[in-house]
Amino acid sequence: MDPKYRNLSKWWSRLFLGLTAAGILVTVYQLFYIYEFTGVVFIQNTYLYLLLGVFLSLIFIMTPATKGAAKDHVPWYDIALFLITMGVSGYLAWNGLNIIERAWEFSAPPVPTVMAAIFWLVVLEAGRRAGGLALFIFTLVASLYPLFAGLMPGLFSGYSLSFVETARYHSMSIESIIGIPIRVLGTLFLGFIVMGVALTLTGAGQFFINLALALCGRFRGGPAKVAVIGCGLFGTMSGSAVSNVMATGGVTIPAMKQGGYSADHAAAVVTCASVGGVLMPPVMGAVAFVMASVLSIPYWQIALAAAIPSVLYYFGLFMHADAYAARAGMKGMPKTELPPILRTLKTGWFYFAALIVLVWLLVYLRQEGQAPFYATGMLLIIANINKATRMTWSKITGFIQATGRTLADLTGILAAVGLIIGALTVTGMAITFSSDLVHIAGSNTYILLVMGAITSLILGLGLTVTACYLFLAITLAPAVVNQGLNTLAVHMFVLYWGVLSDITPPVCMSAFAAASIARANPMRTGFQAMRLGGILYFIPFYFVLNPVLVLQGATAVSFLEAFGTALIGITLIVAGLQGYLMGVGRLGDGVVGWLTRVPLIAGGILIGWPGMPSTIAGLVLSVPVIVVYLVVNRRAKRLASTSAPG
Repeated sequence: MDPKYRNLSKWWSRLFLGLTAAGILVTVYQLFYIYEFTGVVFIQNTYLYLLLGVFLSLIFIMTPATKGAAKDHVPWYDIALFLITMGVSGYLAWNGLNIIERAWEFSAPPVPTVMAAIFWLVVLEAGRRAGGLALFIFTLVASLYPLFAGLMPGLFSGYSLSFVETARYHSMSIESIIGIPIRVLGTLFLGFIVMGVALTLTGAGQFFINLALALCGRFRGGPAKVAVIGCGLFGTMSGSAVSNVMATGGVTIPAMKQGGYSADHAAAVVTCASVGGVLMPPVMGAVAFVMASVLSIPYWQIALAAAIPSVLYYFGLFMHADAYAARAGMKGMPKTELPPILRTLKTGWFYFAALIVLVWLLVYLRQEGQAPFYATGMLLIIANINKATRMTWSKITGFIQATGRTLADLTGILAAVGLIIGALTVTGMAITFSSDLVHIAGSNTYILLVMGAITSLILGLGLTVTACYLFLAITLAPAVVNQGLNTLAVHMFVLYWGVLSDITPPVCMSAFAAASIARANPMRTGFQAMRLGGILYFIPFYFVLNPVLVLQGATAVSFLEAFGTALIGITLIVAGLQGYLMGVGRLGDGVVGWLTRVPLIAGGILIGWPGMPSTIAGLVLSVPVIVVYLVVNRRAKRLASTSAPG
């Protein structure tokens, strides 16, 4: 039982399960156009209010107000919030057509205005319980910003509104609470959440770990490589960093510790490998679906653009695992402890079948909203053929409960994020902020990118990736795009730097989750993860300055050149950080060692940087270091062999 949630009584559990099932059925009704047969049509804002009514109200049932609040029963004030949320959402859903036809977001009668103010407060509290105090403070300040926007200095100035006008806009416009984040959840992402839970409950995490064991367990650093590959495979279908940690870490972390890895290093490997799940297509995190909506392009184009950067990231993690194992003299796992690959594939082939169906529906049939439901249905049907993965009644209720918790938390977070977007939109602050940033940077692209990276990282420490991305997509991205950079590459740049918060202390939620499994120090795990995932700090600069890496304007020659230099650059960066280069051997330690490894890291950065001059400069820095270590290591090996007895 997750300590975050209440231990619900039988009656409340049944209500929770019933409401979750009802919310999913409403989504299926809307996305599969069942209203064509019934004649009962939900316009979009009515549908979204219904979803909010279901899943926001569940937050008050399942999540205590504070850590010390009651966890064995639902107190009266949470029952009141539950009923208020259902009532207000139901009222707004019933009046969905009036809101549109009579423009209630600008001029509503007294009763709906009061309802709008209550709804605003409910969303803030739901966001606090689901996303934490940092998200609550940021969304509270942002949502109140229209009240004093006209009083703010130049960079942060905007058009002011009264409290009543602000409440109406937040609750009844399509730019705030039911804006892009919630629309994406209701029309695209909800099915992928259901699919992710189904994967976990049918044992996909264990299958992908077994497959990775069969593929690379016998090589040096096998346990860490298994974690990288297993988490990457699971990440292709889950799209959640923390879920990835919990699904795979229970197997991979103990295996790494048994193989000689320290607890914090094992947790860091799983942290970095799981974070890649948010970036790995075809199923990425919620933010990728939000990006598709912001850019008004099909989701599969986002997934396709993300493919090469995610391959580069996992390549870097794999090289880290290999270099660490080689430097520490680690061996592979005994063959007798590894599962046979054919038997492994036989037990879980249907996961790949579901993935193929998902990709086919996404790319060829363009059924983005329906695709995960079809794939999940196929997954559950085939899983029931195998006795080990067969769905029992307890598994079915567990599936619905886990889905409800995930959807409730995500709904609370995304609704709160919508308040931020609404405030920026109604005040016009986003446009003035963007133009002022260009002025501050002196129209220098590199300064703008660095400002964006730092801002993304800072915001990501307290906000969700989606909130961070949306804020910068509206304020910063237009300024950078106006400097001539590719639009999709710029938005991917913002996404990557927001994801970095998952491995960067002091927040690093994925590192905390992995550390709890490994029984390691969370802060040490976070700093280890920063080192292991260091290449994630450079890859965004590679593709934003050379959009060929996100398959924008790529030819075969330009792609091979960009991809090849990026691979070489990442290899050298990893070698400098870990102190081992494949084919060369161990690099130096101490002050003298770092005096040679820093040029190697710098050379790797420059080689991966777009443009021939930077590539040449990188070679000038790195090649002499490589040659020196080749000579030194060969001489040391020769001396060791001649001095050996016999």
